[in-house]
Amino acid sequence: MSASAVHSLWTMAADPIEKIDAPKIEYGQLAPTLIVIGAAILGILIEALVPRRSRYHAQVFLSVVALAAAFAAVVALAAGGHATTKAGIVAMGAIAVDGPALFLQGTILLAGLLGVFTFAERRLDPVAHGNRVDSFAAQAASVPGSEGEKAAVRAGFTTTEVFPLLLFAVGGMLIFPAANDLLTLFIALEVFSLPLYLLCALARRKRLVSQEAAVKYFLLGAFASAFTLFGIALLYGYAGSVSYATIAQVVDGTVQNVTPALAETMGNDALLLVGTAMLVMGLLFKVGAVPFHMWTPDVYQGAPTPVTGFMAAATKVAAFGALLRVLYVVLPGLRWDWRPVMWAVAIVTMLGGAIVAITQTDIKRLLAYSSIAHAGFILAGVIAASPDGISSVLFYLAAYSFVTIGAFAVVTLVRDAGGEATHLSKWAGLGRRSPLVAAVFAVFLLAFAGIPLTSGFAGKFAVFKAAAEGGAGAIVVIGVISSAIAAFFYIRVIVLMFFSEPRPEGPTVAVPSPLTMTAIAVGVAVTVVLGVAPQYFLDLASQAGVFVR
Repeated sequence: MSASAVHSLWTMAADPIEKIDAPKIEYGQLAPTLIVIGAAILGILIEALVPRRSRYHAQVFLSVVALAAAFAAVVALAAGGHATTKAGIVAMGAIAVDGPALFLQGTILLAGLLGVFTFAERRLDPVAHGNRVDSFAAQAASVPGSEGEKAAVRAGFTTTEVFPLLLFAVGGMLIFPAANDLLTLFIALEVFSLPLYLLCALARRKRLVSQEAAVKYFLLGAFASAFTLFGIALLYGYAGSVSYATIAQVVDGTVQNVTPALAETMGNDALLLVGTAMLVMGLLFKVGAVPFHMWTPDVYQGAPTPVTGFMAAATKVAAFGALLRVLYVVLPGLRWDWRPVMWAVAIVTMLGGAIVAITQTDIKRLLAYSSIAHAGFILAGVIAASPDGISSVLFYLAAYSFVTIGAFAVVTLVRDAGGEATHLSKWAGLGRRSPLVAAVFAVFLLAFAGIPLTSGFAGKFAVFKAAAEGGAGAIVVIGVISSAIAAFFYIRVIVLMFFSEPRPEGPTVAVPSPLTMTAIAVGVAVTVVLGVAPQYFLDLASQAGVFVR
């Protein structure tokens, strides 16, 4: 080693160590997510340390308290001005705390809370070997029909791991619409997707169908995640950063700092367009839009119905929140490129979901295609590319989530010897067997159809109005036609329940616990209140409809 090299090393060693600043984390503004993730980790410890027979009550209590506390934290942040004047970017630029993020997080937390109520239901099936059972497999690791599974049923085991899995999913969903860079977006996507894959496989009855649905969801979800990650890589090559603000500056041509290593690719429009397309494809997969919807009917039908209800509501809220932020914060300069594509996707999604739903004979598959059609209606608000478009989408997502969880909770009540009676023929005459249950389900169906005095009408009116004012009048016309088509199969189910003769061997209606009763009652109450007096909530969504940049 030369003398100069030795001198350089000695000089470096003699210099004082450069001070490294600790990262600044705004824990108070991240409290909702931290509470939920912390509770999920605590739930895992309960599974490891608490006796099996005591886990159920501990997990239910922990989940309810955590979600309620997280919702209270969201309300406190909104009341403290973080949805408006104090909105900002936290966690070293990774998370946005603003109106849309807090509104969507509150909706997701309420959906998660109602989901816990339906997960915890243990009164719908007959007592097995002296033990109450729920919708989930007694021993998830046992082969269906094996002696191990039978022994687990006799012992009264239940898969209480579903509660920390739900909390992990909710935690990822809270981050997803608030992510302010592409890596955080992808991590949040995986955090809530992986628990959902597992939850879909844990049905107590029809376990093979449930596991098949989970495998389909996992494989297609993996492809969608790969597209998303590849799109993120291309956008990084285009902008030299994964930050939403930096990408938006490069798109607008206002960026000042150029990364030397990426100087040759920065500003390459091919990378921008292909990367955007692949990223948006991944998000459209999560919302269930055509042509990325093929997983939806099979997964909705095969998953445990409480999981289906939670997933159909909360996943759509989180995914549309992320899509809104990407299109409105990252890519507003490309609106004339992405709007025509969204036009086409919205049209085929509305029409495709409504038309195919007519042919369905299973109530869960019918609601799955209904969910696809509703994704198209929500896209009409996204296309508006205006503040009214944002607020209308927020309102629609909140209204839709409560209707969806309530509808699937009702489905769990109609049962025969094989479990849930989901074939439509078995619902004939339900209004005569159980008028109250049929009437409640009719309220949810009318809300899905967008009948006046329901939340569905207020939501559709808001998104169609925003779309029309944004120059998408043709979308509104097609949306009205699709709504009319959808109303046919909703009303067909109502006619089947109230104006058909009940079958002698028809299903029975189980009497649920107060938990499921609460979920259904909240769904009905929100559906009616948002339909009869929506203005306050529309104003709330409007106040929350400004993204921080």
